[in-house]
Amino acid sequence: VIQDVDKKGLFTLAKELSTVSQRAREGKLTAKDMQGGTFSISSLGGIGGSFFTPIVNAPEVAILGIGRHKMQPVWNGDSFIPRLMLPLSLSYDHRVIDGALGARFITEINGFLTDIRKVLL
Repeated sequence: VIQDVDKKGLFTLAKELSTVSQRAREGKLTAKDMQGGTFSISSLGGIGGSFFTPIVNAPEVAILGIGRHKMQPVWNGDSFIPRLMLPLSLSYDHRVIDGALGARFITEINGFLTDIRKVLL
C-alpha cells in the first residue's frame, strides 16, 4: 500500500512503487504494509494477460486491471494507423462509486495515457 497518493508527485510515486514491488517480490512485505488501501492496481500484462476482470479486494472500493499492450490498427477517418493499445478494466463497489463516475475515471486515465503532458503538469 502506498499511503497519501493524492499528496505525492509522479516521480515520488514511481520510486515508492518500485520499492514496494521489490519488497513484494522478495517476500518481505508485512501485514502493516498491506493495510489502509482504498484502491488497487493489478497488472497481468507482464505475464501475457491480455484482458481480465479484477475483483475488488475488500474493504477497498475499486481495482484497476491492466492488461498487455499491443499495436493495433485504428481508423482515423482517412486511413488505418498503428496505435499502441492498453486494455484497462475497472471494477468498483456500486454502493460507493456510481457507474458514471467510474466511466469518467477511465476516460481521465485515457487522457493521461494519450497526452503525457497532463501527467507532468
